[in-house]
Amino acid sequence: MILGMSISAFTTLHVVISLAAIALGLVWIADLVRGRQSPLIAGLFLLLTILTSVTGFMFPAAAVTPAQIVGGISLVVLAAAVVALYVFGLRGIWRPIYVTTAILALYFNVFVGVVQAFQKIGPLSALAPTQSEPPFLIAQTIVLLLAVVAGWLAARRFRGGPTSMT
Repeated sequence: MILGMSISAFTTLHVVISLAAIALGLVWIADLVRGRQSPLIAGLFLLLTILTSVTGFMFPAAAVTPAQIVGGISLVVLAAAVVALYVFGLRGIWRPIYVTTAILALYFNVFVGVVQAFQKIGPLSALAPTQSEPPFLIAQTIVLLLAVVAGWLAARRFRGGPTSMT
C-alpha cells in the first residue's frame, strides 16, 4: 500500500497526474511559443509535474531506477523554474532559465512516458522489446527534437512576465 491505496490504485493516480502534467505542459508551451503565458496553466503545469516526480519516488524499489534518476533531475530543474517564476518574477536571466528548465522538465516527463508506453503497451513493446530497437529510438529522437524546437521558439518569443497574457 502507498498512501493508503493499493499499488494498482496509486499507479493509476500517478499516471493520471503524469498525463495531466504533460497535457498542461503542451498547452503551456504552445502559449509560450505564441509569446504569452497563463499564470494558472503555468502554475498547474509546474505543480503537477512536481507531483509526478514526487509520486514516482513512492513506488517500492529494491534499487535506484532510471525513472528515479530522471525524477530527481526533474525536481532540480523544476526548483529552478519555480524560483525563476515566483521568486525572481522572470526578470533578466530568470526568464530564459524559467523557459529552459520548465521545458526540460516537460521533456523528462514525456521521455519517461514514452519509455513506459513501450514497456506497457503490447504493440509498442512488440516493436521494441529491449528499447534499443529503431522504433523506440525514433520515438525518443522525435520527442527530443520537438522539445528543442519548441524550447527555442518559446525562448525567442516569450518576453512577458509571470502574468503576461498578451
